[in-house]
Amino acid sequence: MRPNETEYAPYYQKYIDTVEGDDIIWVLDKQINEFIEFINTIPEEKKNYSYAAGKWTTVEVLGHIIDTERIMAFRAFWFARNAANPLPGFEQDDFIKSADFNNRTILSFADEFIHLRKSNNNLFGGLGEKALHRQGISNNRKVSVLALLYIIAGHMNHHVTILKERYLKE
Repeated sequence: MRPNETEYAPYYQKYIDTVEGDDIIWVLDKQINEFIEFINTIPEEKKNYSYAAGKWTTVEVLGHIIDTERIMAFRAFWFARNAANPLPGFEQDDFIKSADFNNRTILSFADEFIHLRKSNNNLFGGLGEKALHRQGISNNRKVSVLALLYIIAGHMNHHVTILKERYLKE
């Protein structure tokens, strides 16, 4: 099943559109190997590469993918457990500035991602249909748990495409 357009802000449509199929748990699980294989193709000498002035480096994009998954997964957990309090948004550029990603190796992101995604998939796979359709307020917008799972997958797809097209093309 896929989320309908009333379950998320229009901004997220570009991410959700990149996700194929109706089995989001399968997609999220499949992405583990795909993302690790992709990371393994990135040469270490490209880790601090930026395709233009003011743009993030390769490892900052990898860190952003992981940070965003953490945030979206927490939102999904929060709303799946029927917590009523709204959650704040986050400023991605501020997160990047304080993360110090450029001092890490590319492979360190692969290791971190494996642990994060496997843990998240354990949580997501145990959610029933009722929990998947629960909604909450995040960044002043309504969003369902199911939509958050699609956003996680689609956000990764979006940034992997950017990395391939703008950072690794030669």
